Amino acid sequence: MTACPTLVTERLILRPMEESDLDAYTDMFMQPEVRDSLRLPAAYSRVDAWNGMAKWRGQWELRGSGHWAVEERATGQLVGSVGLNRPESPDWPGLEVGWTLRPRCWGKGYATEAGAGSIDYAFEVIGVDEVFSVILPSNVRSQAVARRLGLNLIEERLLSGFPESPHGIWRLGSADWQPMARGRTDPLS
Repeated sequence: MTACPTLVTERLILRPMEESDLDAYTDMFMQPEVRDSLRLPAAYSRVDAWNGMAKWRGQWELRGSGHWAVEERATGQLVGSVGLNRPESPDWPGLEVGWTLRPRCWGKGYATEAGAGSIDYAFEVIGVDEVFSVILPSNVRSQAVARRLGLNLIEERLLSGFPESPHGIWRLGSADWQPMARGRTDPLS
């Protein structure tokens, strides 16, 4: 049993990460486009991917938020990781909605669909008043997703966990959220 619920959107299943996801999860982070967009070090490895998966499961247990493994309903294939991040960092803006997808899945609206489901969960279940996205200024694809979800850039700043370059801080308040028909979620558990 895990604290991470399973949600279903029109085309996706957002579910707890499982050990069987490790190969696909590692492969996603080894793609040059993903490494570049997240500025991952060249030494990023399978061990780092495993630790990332374990971090998300642990965050669900400890904080009631984290990332889901995202799979296509039609194929059952892992397409990425999307969800809600609440790290232990004094200068983090708040509950973050974030996404990482396999490059072959870019441009299909999956980040927007899963992001909308995550935002619904943040406002309706967790009960926060606002969510944020922390995005590198060079990551124009993620900025476009943030805009489609209704987030607005409020500032750029250095964060203690990423002191090498400033990040854009994007915000969406619950009063401004309009649930998207494609992103509405139905909990399975």
